[in-house]
Amino acid sequence: MLLSCKKEIEKIGDKTKDTSSSVLDESDEKKDSVIAKKDSVIQKESMPPAMQEDGFYNAFIFPKDKKMKDSLFAVFNKKYSVSERYAILALNRLDSKNKWNADTLVVPAKIDTTLMEYAPFPMQLDVLSPVKKFVVFSYPIQAFGVYSNGTLVKWGPTSMGKKNAKTKTGLTFANWKKQLAISTVSSEWKLPYNFNIFNLDGIGWHQYDLPGYPASHSCLRLLMNDAKWLYGYADTWVLNPGGATTKAKGTPVLVFGDYGWGKRKPWRRLLNDPNANNVSVEEMTRMIQPNIEKILKEQDNRERVVDSIKAAKAVVEQMPQTTKTVAP
Repeated sequence: MLLSCKKEIEKIGDKTKDTSSSVLDESDEKKDSVIAKKDSVIQKESMPPAMQEDGFYNAFIFPKDKKMKDSLFAVFNKKYSVSERYAILALNRLDSKNKWNADTLVVPAKIDTTLMEYAPFPMQLDVLSPVKKFVVFSYPIQAFGVYSNGTLVKWGPTSMGKKNAKTKTGLTFANWKKQLAISTVSSEWKLPYNFNIFNLDGIGWHQYDLPGYPASHSCLRLLMNDAKWLYGYADTWVLNPGGATTKAKGTPVLVFGDYGWGKRKPWRRLLNDPNANNVSVEEMTRMIQPNIEKILKEQDNRERVVDSIKAAKAVVEQMPQTTKTVAP
C-alpha cells in the first residue's frame, strides 16, 4: 500500500522550485479579486465596507489594509456564531486558518449550518437508488457529496490538486484508511483521517488546509469534521489472506471534471445566480449510468464476502474451547 501524497506544507524552498505554480496561484487570486470588485461596490479603504445585501447570497467585502481587515473580521465574528462562521467559510472553500486569504466572502442571507440548504448536488438521484453508499468529488466546484440509496446525505468543500498536480479523475473505490497517516516522503507531513482511493498513485482524501482554491499535490483535502465523518462512513476494501490481492472493493467514488483555471471562483458566481454551482440530475445520471453495472456488481460481491467472513467467525465463536489436560 502506497502513501505518496506529496508535501502539503508550502515552504519557501518549495516555492522557489515551483515558481510556475506559485505565479499561477497568485495570478488566479488577483484575477478573482478584480472580478469581485466588479460584482460589488467597493468603498474607500478609509471606511469599513458594509456587507451588500441584495439577494439569496450577499457579499462580505474585506479591505486590503491589514488593520481595517482585522477590524472587519472582528465585526464578522461578532455578527455570526461559531457554527455560522464555519458554514460561511465552508461555502467559500476555506477553513479558519485560511480565512485571512479572503477579500470577499459569499454569505447566505439565511444561514443553514448543516449546509444542506446550499447543496450543489441533486437531493435525489434515481440512478443511485440501489447503491448503498456513494461518494462524489466535483473538480469544477471543489465540493464532495455523499449518497445513500440515491439520497444526498452530506456535502462539503474540498481543495483538490493544483494545476500542475491534478487529482486523478474517474470511477474508483475506497481502499485502505489510516487515522493519522504519515507521508513516506517526510515524517513532517501528517494527514489526519486519510482514506486512500487510488492506491498505486497514493491519492486519497484527508484533512488539510483549505485555502479557497485547488492547492493540493493530487490528494483531496477536507475540513477536519468532514474527513472524520467520511472516515467512519466509507467502507474499505477486503483483501485476500496475505494481502496481495483484493477480495472485495470498498465504497464507490467518482471524481469528475476540471477546475476553471484562471477564471472566477465558482462560488463567487452565487452572488449573481444562486443556482450557479448546481450539478443537474441529468449531468450526474449521464456520468454514473455507464458505471452503474460495475458499481452494483462490486456491491453484491462485497456483501457476499462480508457475509461469508461473518459466518466463518460465528462458527469459530461457537466451537467449544479445548481444555488442557492436567497431569495427575
